[in-house]
Amino acid sequence: MAKILKASWDFSPLFKSDNDHNIEKERKTAVKKSYEFIKKWKNNSEYLSKPDTLKIALDEYNEWLTSWGTNAKENYYFDLRFALNQNDAAIKGKVNKSEELSNKILNDIQFFELNLAKISPGTQTMFLNYKPLSSYKHFLKRLFTQSKYILSDAEEKILNLKTIPAHANWVRMVSGLLSKEEKLVLNKESKKELKNFEEIVGLMENTNKKVRDTAAKAFNSILEKHTDVVENEFNSVLLNKKINDELRGYDRPDKSRHLNDDVESEVVDLLVSTVTDNFDIAKDYYKLKARLFGVEKLEYHERNVEYGKLDKKYTFKKGSNIISKVFSDLDLEFKSIFETFLVNGNIDVFPKKGKRGGAFCAYGLKTLPVYVLLNWSDMLSDVRTLAHEMGHAINDELVRNKQNALNFGTPTSTAEVASTFMEDFVIQELMQKENDELKLSLMMSKLNQDVSSIFRQVAFYNFESEIHLKFREMGYLSKEEIGKIFQKHMATYMGPAIEQSEGSQNWWTYVSHFRSFFYVYSYAMGLLISKSLQSKVKNDHKFVKKVKVFLSTGLSMSPKGIFNELGVDITDKAFWEEGLKEIKSLLKETEELAIKLHKI
Repeated sequence: MAKILKASWDFSPLFKSDNDHNIEKERKTAVKKSYEFIKKWKNNSEYLSKPDTLKIALDEYNEWLTSWGTNAKENYYFDLRFALNQNDAAIKGKVNKSEELSNKILNDIQFFELNLAKISPGTQTMFLNYKPLSSYKHFLKRLFTQSKYILSDAEEKILNLKTIPAHANWVRMVSGLLSKEEKLVLNKESKKELKNFEEIVGLMENTNKKVRDTAAKAFNSILEKHTDVVENEFNSVLLNKKINDELRGYDRPDKSRHLNDDVESEVVDLLVSTVTDNFDIAKDYYKLKARLFGVEKLEYHERNVEYGKLDKKYTFKKGSNIISKVFSDLDLEFKSIFETFLVNGNIDVFPKKGKRGGAFCAYGLKTLPVYVLLNWSDMLSDVRTLAHEMGHAINDELVRNKQNALNFGTPTSTAEVASTFMEDFVIQELMQKENDELKLSLMMSKLNQDVSSIFRQVAFYNFESEIHLKFREMGYLSKEEIGKIFQKHMATYMGPAIEQSEGSQNWWTYVSHFRSFFYVYSYAMGLLISKSLQSKVKNDHKFVKKVKVFLSTGLSMSPKGIFNELGVDITDKAFWEEGLKEIKSLLKETEELAIKLHKI
């Protein structure tokens, strides 16, 4: 493996420092390039009727988005800097100022796509059949598909402006109220200690039952305290969503999500129904978990408690070596991209004071480097996390090499495919090298993640679907009604081995995804596509070449179109069942190992 030269982000491809004089120079150029485009095309309607003129306009739009965007380089730089030091007021100020400028440019330039979306069907067909526009074909098809739901430029601006008071402020209010809460809870030394809301959330998964039970009691009391406020908040965002859908003419509450994610409603419906039909897999997993814990039922807050001990230490070097080997076995380009990231300072590895928690992979313009953030603490989970984030990074790099700026990105519907694909192969490598007891813990951990990402998220989707329809029928929903519907859907996938404990009826109140509307299906879709691709690679390693084609496609095709090219039909229930069989197989293997080791 290449020598690890840098464990911190190298920002030199962006700027040398926060006070680099090139920041102002770059900003001025970005503004200049943006308004040159706006001035040239704002009052020129030729591109709306002549394909050769549209080719010129789209080439210029693509060039603008490749190198400048809406002040994207400065925005990207300060967002990354803020992730490393969230307590720096000066950086916060620079983030806000760069975002303000970015939003202004975005509002001023949105006419281009809005006008293009509104052209007549006949002109649309002419543009789509014009061969010189072939590299922009799917970009145009997406615009044309969305066109009947797009309002006028002035109306779109009004909807943009009302988003903050009608939605964002409500959501921020609830998030703020919860984040301010503190409660006395037991620590591992059985002493009471004041903990904030996020710390309490984490303690509910503590392996010490007294600790997690007192944390759950504190958590439930916090939610109960705010349920009246959250009831009003949730009804308000549901009403705002209903108004927007009616103004745009959507025929179902989840339609806007599907359109934005470039996925057909029939595909999402099939995914959701297939997973729902297989909820027994999740129920059997929880039944096994309860048996391993020696109880008939686990309480609601205990469903994610880690079984066994995954406390083996992995240095960053050791973890990187494992990942490098796995990537190399899959494809040498995967390994090459990973080792380039290690050498060039694209990964910020270790925790620091003020640094954002968790992990992420970020990309900006097509011409800017991709960066990965970690908080490595020598845990086995860190190896999994690095593999996951590098999956995103490899996906981004493959798309960068094959697509133009208008196709640079990944649909939300398939955004988690590359990450879970890489992560799962790394987990399989780890399991081969460990003793049976640690292997059992790893398998249970993997199953827990799969159940949460697929079955729980589809249960969430079913909950959202019922809630939106019920709200539109009733006009207002009480917290009791919402809680009852929530518990019903949670019980449907968890089964009798997880108790719908008192207080769990309020857990919908803090799930942020319910305010992003129908986003949750994408976790299940991404992971099941990944499982299916993994199965095909295991049966025929040459299929990796087709996986790379898929990961290189970006936004140039819909997920359905990409898979049609690969000879796979995602409108066939058997495709989704293939991914579920992978989980069922792992569950069976885990049950057999649990019986062998513990005679349960």
